[in-house]
Amino acid sequence: MTLPLLARHFPARLTGRLLGLPATPSLSILIYHRVLSQPDELMGGAPDVAAFDWQMALAARHFNVLPLAEAVTRLREGRLPPRALCITFDDGYADNHHHALPILRRHGLTATFFIATGFLDGGCMWNDRIIESVRALAGTRLDLETLGLGEHPVATLAQRRKAIAAIIGQTKYRPLAEREETARRIQAITGSAVPDDLMMQGAQVKALSDAGMEIGGHTVNHPILANCSEAQAREEIAGGKQYLEDLLGKPVRLFAYPNGKPGQDYLPQHGELLKSLGFEAAVSTVWGVSTRDTDPFQLYRFTPWDRQPVKFLLRLLANYRHTDPDRQHRAATTPARARR
Repeated sequence: MTLPLLARHFPARLTGRLLGLPATPSLSILIYHRVLSQPDELMGGAPDVAAFDWQMALAARHFNVLPLAEAVTRLREGRLPPRALCITFDDGYADNHHHALPILRRHGLTATFFIATGFLDGGCMWNDRIIESVRALAGTRLDLETLGLGEHPVATLAQRRKAIAAIIGQTKYRPLAEREETARRIQAITGSAVPDDLMMQGAQVKALSDAGMEIGGHTVNHPILANCSEAQAREEIAGGKQYLEDLLGKPVRLFAYPNGKPGQDYLPQHGELLKSLGFEAAVSTVWGVSTRDTDPFQLYRFTPWDRQPVKFLLRLLANYRHTDPDRQHRAATTPARARR
């Protein structure tokens, strides 16, 4: 895709001044999951290769893109360049290797890939099992009353998107084993086949690392840590870290909280657990940018999903205005029931 003249040539530093961006050094971290071969309306905001290519072209031209580990160090030391940016991927999808890696290398960029190790080598995440089951369903209605998930019209694409969002939303916070069993029962009810190649092979994770990309932990089975016992959380985090270190032959120091909402998906003690296991920083999914005062174990992340390059660029620049170093701490330490 040919970028519009503004996106290609207009100086981001001038745009930043026009938007009134703060002078305080701050770090914006993009969060991705997948880069699709073709547009997929069922997948919502996931970019295809063409969109990801122009997004990375904008990142390379208008921002100072850093490896996350380096950015964390420079953030702590107050040495971040203006418009500092990191690129991250969660979960470990095979298209990260097939599609994202070549585009990143073409633009001279480095990204961090947070891997849920339990799904490598032919596994399938529970939410993808639901998505692909609904995608392949023949018929106009999906009856999940026996699972306590209601009945859903699926005659149109919009209805299938709505059904997927509702089913995932109702399933996400079930206990880990129940969540997986629910997804498998949905697959059985729909009679659908689920791809066995959605996630990377271990060798592909190694290839990312060998290409200069950073690899981070993301647990083994992607549980909601706030719902785990202390022992289970330790097992999930340490197990994923150990697998990756054995695979790569080097330390894994970065972590992404599954789902990533403080106080709801992870708790203050999980940051302390990460420190005890040798991690140096962790990222959430809270929108905004991080400053020197931000807890390095609760870094903000953000991705503008605009489908037009100019809007994408402007929204990404505007994100640098979203600095509130105390917001994450308040959210993480306030009980969920008190925030309802």
